[in-house]
Order: sequence, then C-alpha cells, then structure tokens
Amino acid sequence: MTHSLLRAREFPYRKNSLNLFRLVLAFLVLLAHGYYVVGRTDSPGFNGENLGGWAVIGFFVLSGFLITRSRMRTDPGTFLLHRIARIMPAFVVCLLVTALVFGPIAQLLTHGSLAGYFTTDPTPLEYVWGNLFLRIEHYQIGTSLSDVPYPNAWNGSLWTLYFEFLCYLSVWVLGGLAVFRRSISVVAGLWAASVIVRVCYAMGVTGGLDGNFGLFSRLLPYFLGGSLIYLVVQRWGLVPLVGMISIPLAAVLMVFVPVAGGPIAAPLIGYALLYLSTVIPQPAWIARNDVSYGFYIYAWPVQQLVVILGGAGLGIAVYTGITTVVTFALGWLSWMLVERHFIRFARGSQKSEKAVLTPAGAAAPSADAPPATAG
Repeated sequence: MTHSLLRAREFPYRKNSLNLFRLVLAFLVLLAHGYYVVGRTDSPGFNGENLGGWAVIGFFVLSGFLITRSRMRTDPGTFLLHRIARIMPAFVVCLLVTALVFGPIAQLLTHGSLAGYFTTDPTPLEYVWGNLFLRIEHYQIGTSLSDVPYPNAWNGSLWTLYFEFLCYLSVWVLGGLAVFRRSISVVAGLWAASVIVRVCYAMGVTGGLDGNFGLFSRLLPYFLGGSLIYLVVQRWGLVPLVGMISIPLAAVLMVFVPVAGGPIAAPLIGYALLYLSTVIPQPAWIARNDVSYGFYIYAWPVQQLVVILGGAGLGIAVYTGITTVVTFALGWLSWMLVERHFIRFARGSQKSEKAVLTPAGAAAPSADAPPATAG
C-alpha cells in the first residue's frame, strides 16, 4: 500500500477529470457572482477572496500546466494558432450575442422599446469593437442595464481573458529558450519572483504601475505555479502521496496566510488538482465536450437577464439553479457550434503543414489546451 502511494506514475493526459474540474470551477464563479448581481454583499469566500476569485485561481493554475505542455510540444506558430483558435472565436461570438440578443431584450424589458439602444453611448458597435481584443473597455451598452442591482455591467467575467492571453504570450516567448525548457530551477525562480512582486504590489509597493499591472501580478504566480508543476511532473512523475499531502498544505496556506498564502500555494494547488483528477471520475460526455469556457463567458449576461425577468426575488438558491441551467445550455451551444469547429480547423491546419514539412512516419505533436477561465 505504502509502496503504491510512493510510486511515481506518468500523468494520464487522456484519462483525467480536468474537464469536470474546470466546469465545477466555472460554476463556482457563477455562484459567487450571483450574489453581487442580485445586489447582495455576502458572497461566500475566505482569506479576503470570494469563491469566484479562488475558482479563477484554480483556472490559472491548470492553464499554466496545460499551456506550458502545449508550448513544449509545438512550434511557436502552431502554439499561437491554437491559442487564438481556442479563445477568440467563442469570445467574439459572446460579444455579438450580448450586443444583439441580450442587450435588446434587456432594453425592451426595462424601457419598453429599443429607442436609443443603437445610438446611446456606448453603442452595441462600441461595445463589440472596444472589447474585441480582449482588453475590456466597455462593460455597458447604452442604458440597457440602468435598472438592476448591479448596473452598467454586461459581463464582469471577461476581464480575466486579457491577462490569461498575456500569460500565453509569456510562455510563447519563454518556451523558445532552452533554459526554460530544461531547467526546473529557472521556472521556479520565475514563479518565486512573481510571488514577491505580487506581495509587494499588494502591500502598496507599486512602483507607480497601474491597476492593470496589479491584476496581472495577482494572476501570474498561479499560472507560473502551474508551469512549474508541469516540469516537475514531466521529470519525476505524479506521486500519489505527494498529491495527498499537497491538499491540506495548500488549504492551510490559502485559508490562514494573508496576501502571500495563495501565490505560495500555487504549485501545491496544481499538484493537488492533478492528483485528484486521476482519482475522481468524470462522465464520458464531459470528457468529450469541454463546456467550461462557454459556461464561464455566458454566465454573467444570463444572470443579469434573469434579474431583469424577476429571478432575484426567487431567492439565491432558485436563482442560481435557473442561471446554471440556462448558462450550461449556452455553454453547450458555444462548444458545439463554435469552439470545437475552430479547434478542429487549427488542428487540421497543423496536420496539413506537417504533411508537407514532416518526413513520413514522424509523429506530429498535438497540443490543444482550453482557456484557464474556461479562464
């Protein structure tokens, strides 16, 4: 028994529960945001971070692990193509659906007509164009959300995608350096440096840098913690006993150590999640379909619209149940109609290129990985 717990094993990339874990994390974001959207201030959380924030942290740790693997297995061009194909099409469609479906419905329900919807700043076109490149410039569309408990914000979740893509670009550059690929100590040093920067910024040592840098410094340690764990698992394998020990150690740091506890726990969080993904089963249909990203990006607009329809008065439990079902349906449609087709296109482009550039019989690497904020 003890020998089995100490025996390292290769992480089963094709047989784990990471899709399920990301879907659960996306639900926790919806749950936490729901309190704010209905006008409550008692959203669940601990150690200064609400439950949604901790879920986003989990996303970034898993993303660091998976995206680093993707970079190590693909050339720079293919890596970038896969990242763009995975994150951008569904994001753009979400912007369009919000501007052309959710917004008009809210305008009609709130004001009785569409008068001024397409001309009041920020207009639907401004909303789409201003947010098109991931950095969110506009949260509102006209006055369509002027009469809700959390006004003037059509999607309070999308902001994380900009910082996630910055993490992608960081790994894209670093992955071209032999020292990053071969040296665990270098990646550990980068992670430790990011923790120090985060703690300094949180304590007011900002160096004059703005809030955007503060948000990036908040998320980067978790992504790099996931990157570090990828290299550790690749070199030494996944040891069940280490995974078991990582769970309580990460929990203690996250719950009881202010400011630095979460960033320091990042590698432990990653190791614990990887271990748990090998022992907790997931349904086969979730293994085949990654609905978490669509769930994440549509949750907030659905929550706002359900509030306008009177859902907030049903109580937080019923409200959460309704928004979960509707959001899952939209997430499923996003996966079936948008995401999987662009993923296949990116894979097909890679295979076509490899057919020309790769000698017969040589295996072409595969490297699809979902967004962290699935975000």
